[in-house]
Amino acid sequence: MSKTALLFAGQGAQVVGMGKDLAEKFPSAKAWFDRANAALGYDLAKICFEGPEAELTKTEHAQPGIFLVSWVAFQLLKEQVPNLKFEATAGLSLGEFTALTAAGAMSFEDGLRVVRQRGKFMQEACDLTKGGMAAIIGLDEAPTREVCAEAGVVLANLNCPGQLVISGEAEKIVKACELAKAKGAKRALPLPVAGAYHSPLMASAQPKLGAELAKVNLVSPGVPVISNVTAQAHGTAAEISAKLVEQVCASVLWETSVRALLAQGFTRFIELGPGTALSGFMKRIDKTATMLNVADAASLEATVKALSSS
Repeated sequence: MSKTALLFAGQGAQVVGMGKDLAEKFPSAKAWFDRANAALGYDLAKICFEGPEAELTKTEHAQPGIFLVSWVAFQLLKEQVPNLKFEATAGLSLGEFTALTAAGAMSFEDGLRVVRQRGKFMQEACDLTKGGMAAIIGLDEAPTREVCAEAGVVLANLNCPGQLVISGEAEKIVKACELAKAKGAKRALPLPVAGAYHSPLMASAQPKLGAELAKVNLVSPGVPVISNVTAQAHGTAAEISAKLVEQVCASVLWETSVRALLAQGFTRFIELGPGTALSGFMKRIDKTATMLNVADAASLEATVKALSSS
């Protein structure tokens, strides 16, 4: 009996037009977008559907936007596959909030609002600091950690073999990229982000996020939800809150999280939300895993077909 885990997209997956065809084709999807607008008090759906890109890319819109489109993808999949069974969830950074909401740890409205606030707090931290991030391609973890130590930056995301992300002060990121290339990295690419996510430069966002989470009715999830910080299942509601606050500055242990699920016998994964970044990571972690995704009407149809024939 194969076990299925749901995986939720993180920041960077946003694209103008995301969710638009789902809202046009499915009345239930449109209802969720309307519900989100009502909860937030502004037209997030319009920003997702029409942009402009500069607005959508703002952390305070990108985070709730990706959360919303990922949630709609999840709801439509459940609607189309009424007997859908999943035994765990996980999400990349922001996606961890969607994963927790999908597992019943918080309500849709609470999840959406806290993610919007998280985006605002992280944007404020970006504005206070001159930070940046870079993708290090084709260099192992140990030499990348040496680069980080030498340049004074941190390892932010351990996504998959050969793809790591570093984070820190902008000028130190430039130095780190040069060091990484000297150590044999195929590429070291500065990323188009507002600041140094998952680094100590985000520390000012932590107490604010903690205060927001204190207002949320958090409960233990109905299925295990893998924490980015520990690569293990979340515990009690209090522990969930603490880990989500810690996650703002901590490294995202994505590859370790996926390997933990594989070790527990998970063979099928469904990526929910815009883009296919997590599917790409999976190919580099374990080619034998079955990977499906729901980002738009076409991928929803393909995934429903694959699930109904299995």
